[in-house]
Parts: sequence; C-alpha cells; structure tokens
Amino acid sequence: MTELSGLPREELEAMAEAGREVRVCQRVLAKTGDTVVGELLRGHGTLYEWRHYPPGDVYDAEHHAQYYYHCHPEDERPKGEHGHFHSFLRPHGMPSGIRPAPLPDYAPPDNDNDALSHLIGVAMDVAGQPVRLFTTNRWVTGETWYAADDVVAMLDSFIVDHARPSWPTNRWITGLVRLFRPQIIRLLRERDAAIGRWANQHPDAYVYEDRGLEVASQCPISVEEQIAEVEMLARGTRRRRSILPEPPRFVEDEGGGLTISADPSRLLR
Repeated sequence: MTELSGLPREELEAMAEAGREVRVCQRVLAKTGDTVVGELLRGHGTLYEWRHYPPGDVYDAEHHAQYYYHCHPEDERPKGEHGHFHSFLRPHGMPSGIRPAPLPDYAPPDNDNDALSHLIGVAMDVAGQPVRLFTTNRWVTGETWYAADDVVAMLDSFIVDHARPSWPTNRWITGLVRLFRPQIIRLLRERDAAIGRWANQHPDAYVYEDRGLEVASQCPISVEEQIAEVEMLARGTRRRRSILPEPPRFVEDEGGGLTISADPSRLLR
C-alpha cells in the first residue's frame, strides 16, 4: 500500500487531470527538442551557477505564485541532477487566516506581500525531467517561515496562469504541484519534524539559520510512475451504476411474518 491508497476519488481525479497537463506540456516541448528547463534558459547565454532563471523570477500577479530555476556548482549537485526549481506563494495569494510562525526573530516586512513561503523544491535531471522533491531550511531561500499545515493549505493556490516566459513551463509546474500533492504534504510535515529534531540536538544554534541543516526532507519521484498509479487507483474508485433494481427489503410485521418494504415499482415484473 502506498501513500496514494485511500485517497478520495475526487482527489485522485484532480491528480489525474494534473498528470495529463504535465504530460501534454512535456510532449509539446519534446516535439521541438525542448524541455521545461530549456524554456527558462533560452536566450540567456552562459548558464551561471546560483543565478535565477529567468532573471527576476516568474511571478503571477493575480495568484501571487512565484518560482525560479537555478543550478548549484557541479560538485555540490547530487549525481545526475542539473538544477532545481524553487516554488513560492506570497501572502496576497494565501488562504485567509494564515500567519507566519511566531519565531523570536520574525519581523514583519515593510511590504506585507513580501512575507513569502517556500512550498517545494523540484530537482531536475540533465534530460529536463523531475527526479526529486525536497524542502529546505529557512535560510536557504530567505523565506518567511510558516508551519507545515499552513503551507499545506497554500498548495492549491499555487497557480501560474500566464504566457511568459514559457506557457508550457508555467502550466507544467502548476500541474506538478498538484500531481505530487500527497508527497509534498508528507515532506512538509517531515520538514517540521526534522527542524524540531535538529533544534533539540543542537541547542546552542538557532536552527532556522544553521547552515548545517539545508535540506530538511526529500524523496525521489517519477512522473510516469505517479500518473500510472493515480490512474489505476482512480479507475478502482469509480462505482459502476448497476442495471439491476435494488433487491427487496423485508421487515417483520406485527404477526411475526415478513413483508417487502421496497417500492414495488422498482422490482422486476
């Protein structure tokens, strides 16, 4: 049994639809030899480590979702990986009632929409395929810290719905967050657990700024394997409508006998 087992049909169908979106984006790009990563790097010349692609990030001003792609130095990357996406949501796009975690060093920014939350990192291989999801400690992206359950509540609000710099890449990353929603939820909760353990083990350090803890949780992923499992489970949860009438129900009458309680019009004649 996997973490997808037991999900309600509605959630599985939403994930299946997201999977189809991810596949379509990858397919149309592959027809011209392109990838979701290549779309963001095109026209920028030499690929520089640590630089955000595209410059200035991708930001949806309607939904306040944001992301960028970048690469670490080659000797700091896991084998076979090229770089990764970082995804965020800003406060004006968050569900109402969500507030930053009350950490001792929290100071509200001058612009309240700057208190953004990191959602999930998506590592890509050299072929432009996603291979790993991960969460990070606060210092890694300079985010404002929100409790895991609050970040979970933000996931469905991550929507990048415009054409630039790449409509396929924007649709792809929006769909990917939905397709892997159960894994992202688990990783966010594991993130908070890892932060708590680290704080207990290193009482002399301030955990959120401790460079010794960078990646708080992670897991490998496969788009095709996820889609296959989601579609299989979604098919199994669909109830076929019976062509037979409901069987009659019997109740005991006052004399101890049994009588049919079902509507006679629903019985076969």
